[in-house]
Amino acid sequence: MLDAPRSRRLALPNGLTYHVLEWGAASSIDTTVLLVHGFLDLAWTWDEVAARLASRFHVIAPDLRGHGDSDWIGPGGYYHFFDYVADLDHVASRLARSKLCVVGHSMGGSVASYWVGTRPARVDRLALIEGLGPPEISAPVPDRTARWIDAWTEARLKSPRVMASLDEAAARLRKNDPLLSAASALDLVSHGTVRVPGGFAWKHDPLHLTAGPYLYRRDVAEQFWSRIPCPTLCVDGADSRLRVPDAEAAARMAFIKDCRREVVAGAGHAVQRHQPAVLASLLDAFL
Repeated sequence: MLDAPRSRRLALPNGLTYHVLEWGAASSIDTTVLLVHGFLDLAWTWDEVAARLASRFHVIAPDLRGHGDSDWIGPGGYYHFFDYVADLDHVASRLARSKLCVVGHSMGGSVASYWVGTRPARVDRLALIEGLGPPEISAPVPDRTARWIDAWTEARLKSPRVMASLDEAAARLRKNDPLLSAASALDLVSHGTVRVPGGFAWKHDPLHLTAGPYLYRRDVAEQFWSRIPCPTLCVDGADSRLRVPDAEAAARMAFIKDCRREVVAGAGHAVQRHQPAVLASLLDAFL
């Protein structure tokens, strides 16, 4: 039986309160593993991986702003990418012990790599789970800005999507992630939804579903990757539909000084959900 995490609230200097899960809190453990979830996910996505690491490490996993049980941004605010990087800096400063390893999945991988590039002396190991960034796309910025403004307004006026039951929520999760087991889906939606009139709604802020005004730029990411001095492990799912093509992955990894890659069979984009024991074993050996 895997140990359950401790749930805690953490007030950040920017005025937001973060929800953080914590495993393996014994004071004798001096290495913290900081797990960063991806887009529209939450800290509980790491539960099975974190519990397996907790015998050797102090493990923490925050809900990023506007996700899970962390605060939503206030009136007039938006979720700009570098806000997550600043939040991660505050979480690490408050909770990490003398040694720190960071693991990020998908969007959380980009957040993690940007933060490590910002604070290169702070981190001992970095692992990116399908976290080398999205494809680079080209679109006129003024047109994207117009769509952003319109979507922002609409998101704040619309009522949240209501699901009649947790079973319906779990079915929606599995529709987008067919490799996720029924039991894991139910467990995730029990943490990732809130009861509302008529049923359940996702906990994440609907504002996340709008496309921001700024495009992903690889030349910006490269500046952060090139400043990562610590050993880095990139892990991809063999069956992932969102995985960066091999040639592009190699080109991006080349900017990181000490980097290697593993591909996990039987896993899609959410490796931590599909093969938690395999991923935990890889991380345990690497970290």
